Amino acid sequence: RGGVMETIQIRMGGYGPPTTTHSRALKMIGDRLIAEFGDAVDIKYIWNVMDLGYKGEDLLWMVEHGILTLAYQSTSYLTSRVPELGLVDLPFLFDDLEHARAAMDGRLGDYLNECIEARIGYRMLGYLENGYRHLSNRLRPVRAPADLAGMRIRMLPSEVHCRTFELLGAIPVPCDLKQALADIASGAVDAQENPLANTVTYGVHKLHRYHTLTSHFYVSRGIYANRAAVDGWPPGFRDAVRVAAREAVRRQRQLAVEEEVIARQAIEREGCELIELSPLERSAFVRVVMPMHGEARARFGEAVFALTK
Repeated sequence: RGGVMETIQIRMGGYGPPTTTHSRALKMIGDRLIAEFGDAVDIKYIWNVMDLGYKGEDLLWMVEHGILTLAYQSTSYLTSRVPELGLVDLPFLFDDLEHARAAMDGRLGDYLNECIEARIGYRMLGYLENGYRHLSNRLRPVRAPADLAGMRIRMLPSEVHCRTFELLGAIPVPCDLKQALADIASGAVDAQENPLANTVTYGVHKLHRYHTLTSHFYVSRGIYANRAAVDGWPPGFRDAVRVAAREAVRRQRQLAVEEEVIARQAIEREGCELIELSPLERSAFVRVVMPMHGEARARFGEAVFALTK
């Protein structure tokens, strides 16, 4: 690489055990940089900040203020500061995984990166997949919106997510993951929604009997890096980090699909009821929340909304 480079310190953080696809993506970035730069880079991992008494959402300020160099977190946690991220919180926005990935890696992702970087001291390195979210609850099988009436459901702190389940008749309880796990265990909430892999990682399948494959939201976990750190790196190193992140995103998405299958088997092994909606049943959910797409068009403008297509 030429020239003597001072050792670059990189501290990566997340909120799950080292075994999750998101933790493994961080490790892929680190391994690739060590392979390329050796002792010129010093990498430390904090797999789960919740083990240290923090909340999952604390990762965002930790990166912003340089305590961590980079971390992942669901984009929904940033919607109050970057309203445009509310666009990708919309229910039933993408047709399938291919459509969602193409949008997040393409013009939609570029637009969101600009919006995020304009308001917060980050450099965006890409979007890991948190995948399609499904519903689990302890009360009853859910096959129609009417089955959600009065059900208290833990939500990500996203206005769009909460509004979606209000329209469907549930009572949204937005909170950080740490609080959510306590509320699910105590029965303070009846339901939650997550990709199947998260449901199993958090042990919710041991508490909730009924699981409905609604695929209602597709959520990305952005990889946020501290802007001052990134901008201070030598250009060659900065490029290498971006390449490493891109490759990690690609691999993590493949792993996420495999993990979904494994998680589904774990839910079935636990003796839970897994409900697959027919196209007609699913369309009943879509119909109730579709007005939100019209509101988003009006709010963000036709051109921006078209980026999701």
